[in-house]
This record gives sequence, C-alpha cells and structure tokens, in this order.
Amino acid sequence: MASPHPAPAMSFSDFPEDVQLNILSFLSPAEVAAFACTSRRFAALCGAAVPDSPLWLAMCERRWVSRTRPRSWSSPPALGRRAPFARLYKALDRWEHLIGFWRRIGHGGPGTPPLVFFEWGPSYIAGFRVSPSPEPTGDGYGVLKVPFIWLGLSPNGEPVSFLHPGCRFESTSDMLGSVSDSSISSSGLSDPDLLPATVSFMGCNHFVVEENRSYYADARAEDSNGFPVEALGTEGTSPPDRLMSEIYRYFANRTSPGSDKALRRQRKKERERFGRRRWDTQHFVKINNYYPTVERPLQGLWKGISEDMVLEFYLVTYDDVGGITCRRVGEAGEQFSGYSPVFWTSSTAFLESPFPIEEQDLYGSRDHIRPVASNWKNIRSEVVSRILRINSSYDLVIPSLSGSSGDPRNVEGRIWEYDDGTFGFGFLRNNYTIDLKQIALNGSLLDPVEHFCNLSSL
Repeated sequence: MASPHPAPAMSFSDFPEDVQLNILSFLSPAEVAAFACTSRRFAALCGAAVPDSPLWLAMCERRWVSRTRPRSWSSPPALGRRAPFARLYKALDRWEHLIGFWRRIGHGGPGTPPLVFFEWGPSYIAGFRVSPSPEPTGDGYGVLKVPFIWLGLSPNGEPVSFLHPGCRFESTSDMLGSVSDSSISSSGLSDPDLLPATVSFMGCNHFVVEENRSYYADARAEDSNGFPVEALGTEGTSPPDRLMSEIYRYFANRTSPGSDKALRRQRKKERERFGRRRWDTQHFVKINNYYPTVERPLQGLWKGISEDMVLEFYLVTYDDVGGITCRRVGEAGEQFSGYSPVFWTSSTAFLESPFPIEEQDLYGSRDHIRPVASNWKNIRSEVVSRILRINSSYDLVIPSLSGSSGDPRNVEGRIWEYDDGTFGFGFLRNNYTIDLKQIALNGSLLDPVEHFCNLSSL
C-alpha cells in the first residue's frame, strides 16, 4: 500500500491576515520594520508607510489592553483624518514608564506633597499627588489623592499634557472631562485654568514637568496651516530639541516685522488669561521598588502612625551589600523635611522563632500606636514571625536626640515582622511600636481619599 503524500508545508503567507497580524504583534517596531523589508507584500501588511495600519493597533492591544483601552485613545476624526495608532504606540511606549510612584527632588510650592503616583485610565494616564490624609477617615490610614497632571492625545493624535494648578474640580472624572472637552485652537483651551505642560524624560528614572509656553503659538500655527507643527510638539523629547525650537523661534521673531510688539501682546494676553505667576519647573525621580518581595520582605513604601499620632509615609530600601535603610517621605518645609532618615541596619539576618524570653518580654511590654479613628474591637493581635535588630538614624545625624550617646540602648531597636507580611519597628529607648501597612498593592493605592481644593500651589 502506497504511503500518503505528506501535506505541503504552510508558509506565513498562507495564514489569514488576522492571524498574521496577531503573530506580528509580538514583535517590536524595529523587528517589524526588518520583516517589512523582506518583500513588498509584507511591507504592505506591516503598513510601513501607513501610520494607522491595523498592525499598529494589534501591537498596542498586545502590550496595553490589560491596562488601558488603546481604541479609546484614538480620538474622533479631526481635520479629515484619524489619530494614527503608530503615534499612539510611540506615546504609550514612552509614557508607561510613568506608572507607579515618583518623588520630587528640590522644593515645590508651600505644602506641596513630594510623592506622585501615576496610573492608567481608559484613554489617558493620570498623575496624582499623594500624602497622608489629615482627616481621620476609615481606619485612620487614608491616603490623600489630589489630581496633578493628565497625559493623553490631542484630536490630531499629538501627545499632550495638562496641569490644573487650581484643582477646583469636584471629582477626578470632572477634571478629566474638562481636559477631554477642551478645544485646542488659537483662542486657547475652553477651560482657562488648564495649564499646558511638557513632560521630558532624562533616562527612565527621572522626568521633568515644565509649563509649555509655546503651546498656544503651536495651536495658532496648526489652525492657520491645517496641520500640526511637528517641530514644536507639546510632548518634549529631550532638552536639546526644546532648545533648538527656542532658537528657531527667536530668530523667526527677530526677522519678522512687528514681531517684538506681537510677542509682547501675546505674553500679556497669556498673563491675563492665567492671572498667576509662571508655574515652576519640577523634577521627579522614580521609586522603583515600592512593594515588598520574597527576597526583600521589608522594602517598599509603607504608612504608619508616628509618635505624634499623625500618619506618616516611610520608604524602606535595600542596598547592594545587604543593608537596609528607612527614610520618612515628608512634606517640604517640615523639620528634617523631604527625605529624613529613621533607621538602618547592615545585616538582614533575622532572629527566627522560638524567641528568647528577653525578646518576648521586649515586644510584649510595648504599646502599639493606633489611629484615633480606628475601631479597637476590630484590631487583631499581630503574630510575630521574625525579629531584626536595627539602629536609629536620628542619632547619627543629631546625637543630642538620644541623650547620653554612650548608652547603646539609645540607638538600638527592633523590627518585628508579622505573619501577614507587614511589620512594626521601635527603639529600646522608648516603649512603643510603630506598625506599618503598605501604601499600594498590585499597582493600586490602598485606602485612597480623593480631595479637591483651590490651592494654587498644586
């Protein structure tokens, strides 16, 4: 009996187009460009010259559909065309580095929290200033969440960013709706309180937020010419690009008749529109490890009630040689403000159960600081799983805080790790324990409290 002929091998071209697009969506843009060079048919499939090719949409959905809605980012048609998905891919690839926590470096406005948290929205990325809630809400561990910046696409697909210094909206959706509904034209935004901004990355762990003073000039050029001005886009790429734009604009103004008077009128009109001083540039650095891991169970951002009975934020980090450092992330202008040290240790060797009698007595004789608003009946007793010796950082900076610096009990302390993954810490010189809880879990803030105000410093 003759053996059956083997089925002919299928090539990539034999697959339906939707299957081909699904396969290609796993590639990077550089790999797609290389694949497109192999034949004219594949070049057409990859949309090498078509920025709104379905492949770009497939690539966007492959990477980000679990976190946002790529189709919603593409604005309705404007000026006879739709926002290209190629531009959306570039914007999301750049902006996804913002997701998570950042800490401002340098001084901000009076009372401006240094901590910023970015999260995905359906068709935008929103940044919020976060700080301990001053009001006794819930269990006393509420985190204040104040809108700070919005990043999205203009109707033409251009990346745009907006600040709202007044912070006068009743809800987050109100603020985002105002941004989305604002018309971009030579007359400015429909909401005059919105402030165009530029977000510029300096590597992956540092970005700068600046007021985009060229925004209205770009909008006027777009209105008059019918297409966006690419060289002066609202999303900054790097300082040299903005510098060259300023140079070009300077010489263009110097060589245009009546340019000085027109520029003065423009600046006067902008000052009258905002009725405020120029927004100061702010720098932020990324907090990469804001959650604990199995290997580093103490690292991350934590919140706890301090000895002053106020909620505080703490950042615990591991160094490259096995040490641990804890710093308080505080308000600008406070004593020991911004990033003050709390405790440190050069060894991560935990004391495991069963514990010596003296360690049991040390923990059992201490008071746990609880929020005033907490329900004592619902507070369970923590079960200590491990103990770590630490040293006070305050005594290294200001020895007079410890009294007699010759007594090691004035600097020695303990971390008590509990069976639920949280921990508390305290020092031998006092009789209380500060218990810490996580600020965020799985990329979301815990115990958020939305607050909207009229503080122009935000």
